[in-house]
Amino acid sequence: MHHPHDLYVRVRGAREHNLKGVDVDIPRDVLAVFTGVSGSGKSSLAFGTIYAEAQRRYFESVAPYARRLIHQVGAPKVGEITGLPPAVSLQQRRAAPTSRSSVGTVTNLSNSLRMLFSRAGDHPPGAERLDSDAFSPNTAAGACPECHGLGQVHGTTEELLVPDPSLSIREGAIAAWPGAWQGKNLRDILDALGYDVDRAWRELPAEEREWILFTDEQPVVTVHPVRDADRIQRPYQGTYMSARRYVMKTFSDSKSPTLRTKAERFLSSAPCPACGGSRLRPEALAVTFAGRTIAELAALPLTELMGHLLAVDETTRVLTDDLASRIAPVLELGLGYLSLDRSTPTLSAGELQRLRLATQLRSGLFGVVYVLDEPSAGLHPADTEALLTVLERLKAAGNSVFVVEHHLDVVRGADWLVDVGPRAGEHGGEVLHSGPVADLAAVEESETARFLFGRSPAPVREVRSPKGQLKVGPVTRHNLRGVTAEFPLGAFTAVTGVSGSGKSTLIGEITEESAGVGRLVSVDQRPIGRTPRSNLATYTGLFDVVRKEFAATDQARARGFGVGRFSFNVAGGRCETCQGEGFVSVELLFLPSTYAPCPDCGGARYNPETLDVTYRGRNIAQVLDLTVESAAEFFADTPAVARSLATLLDVGLGYLRLGQPATELSGGEAQRIKLASELQRGRRGHTLYLLDEPTTGLHPADVEVLMRQLHGLVDAGHTVIVVEHDMSVVAGADWVIDLGPGGGDAGGRIVAAGPPAEVARAKGSATAAYLAAALRSPAGVTSRSAG
Repeated sequence: MHHPHDLYVRVRGAREHNLKGVDVDIPRDVLAVFTGVSGSGKSSLAFGTIYAEAQRRYFESVAPYARRLIHQVGAPKVGEITGLPPAVSLQQRRAAPTSRSSVGTVTNLSNSLRMLFSRAGDHPPGAERLDSDAFSPNTAAGACPECHGLGQVHGTTEELLVPDPSLSIREGAIAAWPGAWQGKNLRDILDALGYDVDRAWRELPAEEREWILFTDEQPVVTVHPVRDADRIQRPYQGTYMSARRYVMKTFSDSKSPTLRTKAERFLSSAPCPACGGSRLRPEALAVTFAGRTIAELAALPLTELMGHLLAVDETTRVLTDDLASRIAPVLELGLGYLSLDRSTPTLSAGELQRLRLATQLRSGLFGVVYVLDEPSAGLHPADTEALLTVLERLKAAGNSVFVVEHHLDVVRGADWLVDVGPRAGEHGGEVLHSGPVADLAAVEESETARFLFGRSPAPVREVRSPKGQLKVGPVTRHNLRGVTAEFPLGAFTAVTGVSGSGKSTLIGEITEESAGVGRLVSVDQRPIGRTPRSNLATYTGLFDVVRKEFAATDQARARGFGVGRFSFNVAGGRCETCQGEGFVSVELLFLPSTYAPCPDCGGARYNPETLDVTYRGRNIAQVLDLTVESAAEFFADTPAVARSLATLLDVGLGYLRLGQPATELSGGEAQRIKLASELQRGRRGHTLYLLDEPTTGLHPADVEVLMRQLHGLVDAGHTVIVVEHDMSVVAGADWVIDLGPGGGDAGGRIVAAGPPAEVARAKGSATAAYLAAALRSPAGVTSRSAG
């Protein structure tokens, strides 16, 4: 029996995913980092085992109702874990946040600001004091009645509705109207109302044009349709609807995304005239603090808001100090350029995770294990130092901090290192080292050691000479003010800069219409699907070929099973209990719903009759359970499948299972799957590849594999542009465009542009010093850009 105050978390016999009965002891009250190549099993150990067991124990301690659900959710596959304190997980959840969610709501800073206004705000003379709810656009008491607290109203103009005024109404001048019969109906009604539908639009009197487009009247008139020779058409009663009314109705009521998108083309979005975009009622906007309304303070970058709070007089100091102390950790994590009213969908996964981390710093919890998922994702090296300080503070408050991480600076800053490997999937799942960081140097088979101790010099490449230039700009959007950039074609360009400096905004301006682009392939980190139904095999099209192979077997033919029988998305072959998902969703009261394996098929997704059919000794569920690597051997002589699998292996995804649900994939994995799907298409002509932080979530060994692919594309005559924080990647580029110098209002301009060696010497660049170090280090690229 272990001592109740055990100083170690002791894991025995962990078998989650690919873990091979792992035993490991990790000290408490330290910063412990879990490393290993993608798919080695480090997340299975940190999240799938340690955090999952802590969560299960929490469920055990609450109501019997929740305990009953544990049996459905399933406990992690582990012999036992001792010395485990309660755990808090901060994962890079990719749930789609709503437009009403903002930086202020995620961090709870909005609550503190509303409290400040309700208690210490200057209310107009004679007005009653408002409570804090009245300062929220998300409550009935606070929302502007005109725009319902959204801050935007949609309207339209004659220019939008009638793009070509030289056409007549019959020729389709009113582009916003529907096509086919419905559009003809509206034209016939106008004709019956006495309007000239054959005259050029611009020649119609202004008041007629105004009525046709904007009236709210809906007159009913008898229409006598023009007779077609082959059809007898009877008169009918037609109701007129103006172009504006039609567009607004379609946009607000239509269930069809296509129709809504079409309607949106004819709408302009403008700040609500009643609240000026502030989303609040006039009563709330009449209250000020330090001479400003709550909307004005919420729109300031947090750095400026902090300055205002510190400048107020003594009387309200208690309230302002509380708010300032909550803002401090957000500033510390390099997010001072964000404002409280910035909506959550516009934030990156890394920004969102760091906001949650800042909130935890203020929670005052101690004695817990924080399990973090790559907190350095999307961080410029300059911000990584601040992150380490914050992790140290969580530890100093009496907590254990367990971090799954690839960033070598974070790894070097750890007290304890757990390295999992040696490789991915079935070739991983073992703990190679658990101990102080320096001791990893003695572990021969560790991929992490190779990079951590600089034993892996990157290949020397000649700088490519461009085949032309792609000019972008001048761009004025977000924090970019009239910025113009030139990207070399036929080369590898890295766009760098601290978070919020304007990198994504700049590359977002590159479109297929830009001169010199040709074909544009934009590979982002959005999920390849939002439910367990979508997976690697279905997304790449691989599954279609596999199902054909199954349908062609003698067994399937004898039973009359076609290709559809082997799909888990349609009735017939699938398990009906889980509708072919393999999981059932378990709703937990007050907690996020979770997925549990289907009690009938055990996660196989199919019914027993379908599973009877085998192809080379495996049924369809067993084939979906193969890793990409094993499947490549299994289907070696099926060219269509082998080609798909080869590109997945090329981007380093050999460890993923074919049927791995999209919900289990990280953003980096989703991005590489998209890249692989793109690589397997025959490439004709010049293609420009745009990638936003392609190395996020990748171990340096996987970065090497990915870079080989991307440089291969450039060698084949294409252009690659990446937004990137990994300095080893930037050092290997042909051209670097560095934005900054800071984030938000302190950024938004090009600080330096040129070959890596030149940018590494740039004055006033936050990137230069880190790039210079990468060019010098053996793990970086030997300076090949000086020529």
